[in-house]
Amino acid sequence: MANEYKPYVDPKTDLKELTLPPLILGAIMAVVLGAANVYLGLKAGMTVAATFPAAVLSMAILKLFKGNILEENIARTTGAVGEALAAGAIFTIPAFVLVGAWGDIELFSREWLLATALLLVGGVLGVLLMILLRRTFMEDASLPFPESLACTEIVKAGQGGQSGAGAVFAAMGVAGLIEFFKNGAGIPIIGGHFKSAFKLGDDSKGAFPFFTPEPSPAFLAVGYIIGPKYGAIAAAGGIFGWLFLTPVILFMMAHSDAAFGTALNGFVSSGNVDALFGGDGSFPGLKAIYNGNVKMIAIGAMIVGAFFTLFKMRSNLKTGIGRSIKAIGGGKGDAGVEVLRTDKDINVKIVFAAIVLTLLAMLGLYTVLCQSFTVSLVVTIVMAVMSFLFAAVAGFLVSIIGSSSNPISGLTLSTLLIAAGLLVLLGMGGGYEADGKTMTEAMTAGVLAVLGVATVVCCVAGVAGDMAQDWKVGYLLGGTPWRMEVGGFVGVVASALFLVAIITLLHKTTPGGIGGDGLAAPQAGLMATTAKGIISGQLPWELILMGMAFAFGLIFVGVPSPMLVAVGMYLPFQTTTAIFTGGVIAWIGTKIAKKMGAKDDKEIEAVNNQGLLVASGFVAGEALMGILLAVFVTLNLKLVADPPGWFGMKWLGAVVIVALAAYLIKGSLKGLKTSR
Repeated sequence: MANEYKPYVDPKTDLKELTLPPLILGAIMAVVLGAANVYLGLKAGMTVAATFPAAVLSMAILKLFKGNILEENIARTTGAVGEALAAGAIFTIPAFVLVGAWGDIELFSREWLLATALLLVGGVLGVLLMILLRRTFMEDASLPFPESLACTEIVKAGQGGQSGAGAVFAAMGVAGLIEFFKNGAGIPIIGGHFKSAFKLGDDSKGAFPFFTPEPSPAFLAVGYIIGPKYGAIAAAGGIFGWLFLTPVILFMMAHSDAAFGTALNGFVSSGNVDALFGGDGSFPGLKAIYNGNVKMIAIGAMIVGAFFTLFKMRSNLKTGIGRSIKAIGGGKGDAGVEVLRTDKDINVKIVFAAIVLTLLAMLGLYTVLCQSFTVSLVVTIVMAVMSFLFAAVAGFLVSIIGSSSNPISGLTLSTLLIAAGLLVLLGMGGGYEADGKTMTEAMTAGVLAVLGVATVVCCVAGVAGDMAQDWKVGYLLGGTPWRMEVGGFVGVVASALFLVAIITLLHKTTPGGIGGDGLAAPQAGLMATTAKGIISGQLPWELILMGMAFAFGLIFVGVPSPMLVAVGMYLPFQTTTAIFTGGVIAWIGTKIAKKMGAKDDKEIEAVNNQGLLVASGFVAGEALMGILLAVFVTLNLKLVADPPGWFGMKWLGAVVIVALAAYLIKGSLKGLKTSR
């Protein structure tokens, strides 16, 4: 419990904390890190967690102003939220353009104001809901919070006089160097993961695709931190999706379509990986088949998994929210004991009042957006329920796999499915005009409504997950909750005011705009396609129901986390296998430590803590270099204009994984010496 935990800074210590320098720095970082991630997300469909770069930048800059550890904590909390809101923006706002409901989002136009308001209200609601859930996540010792622990160790190491500082910063340098030589914006000598497929016999009617782990220091580090158990659960989802469901689908398609079977057999035999996964002519490609079938099953499983996750957390949720409500009495805890500084949230009366005002603002926004009060009322109710649900789920997932792997788009798509399905059931669907391309007025209203819900819930899930991660760091360091919560609001407002303008700028200055080769915006494209498909009655609900049935099966057989299995199906297989590999590395390190004479839990813990320092540096180093290279790309700076053919060596990626494993194990074993 909180009153039994001793944070890094004593709760009775009253240091400067919520001052102007960290708030200004945090607001600037929220905009800058958010902008870098907007470009990266529109380009590649992914963002880079900003917790680590925000932590390092805060320490470096505030030292010039003689800032203390709690001021650095405020700056990091304020600045990191920009990346979370950026994910909410890029996964949804471009969808309004892609469906044809909005044209170019001109600066200060009606569309720009609506988009900014959606981000602002969604971000604020994410902070408000996580305030209610904060105690639940902070005080549950069973939740590993891998990236929070990693960031905490970095902050401690950076305070000076910490024995682990060298290990952290050396690992940061190693990871940053690897990312520089692997990232396409750097000098990409190191190749990424290898993918291919094998078949059984010359006339095989199917194929078994496979992927090697991504040679990512950050992914390996996350796996090392969470351990083999959770890594295996996530990898199980990928195995089920790619090595069971996909071969079944391919087998059935090859039997029903001889031409498809011939093409599949030919691509596998020839080793034409690009055509096999990306498609060629009438052959859709394994990636499109997976996205159109298995990911839909995964989304159905996510829906059930989300509710089951909330059900499992019901006791902690009840206790945490109950304690927040008790705090209404005026700062006294149980039995009239004065609440410590480290346990004080913003007054829950203010939080509930702000939530009500936020929901009313959303009702008004939805009414303006889709020009129908009935539709707006329905989607506002759906948005409120889904926001609370997925704020809790996002916090849970971040506590297990970290913010870097938080499947925000999957949660958002689940919300979109539920909202759109409900509208259709209520008779609010619609189809196309006679030309088969132009949306009818009813369809336009429905699509705008579900995209509006998706935008808010996406922002809620992103911001809530980020706040859970950053507030856990503050909890471990001894920060004051209500001050960190204020920092969260500042970061949301600062980034929300600029993100849509950045999207507009990129849309206008990139050839092809949003949806073109330069700004593919894959998640937004998926949202747009799904919204139109459901409202027009053209979405494969059968696959969603299959996924829901699958999740119930996982629950019945006692799988520890059905949600994590579904996430493993949704995330790239090379990511989940890399995380699992990191867990295996941790297991090997522990076995070696025992063989070297580690006799008790204290010595094993010392080994694990030393490994945590190294893993922390890996995550931070890759994230920092990723952000830096994203800025280079935004500025159109390319270090290698025309990479030679020998760049991107896959075998070198395998060497990197082995080298990183050796580095992690060797670094962790140093803890055995210091514990004796």
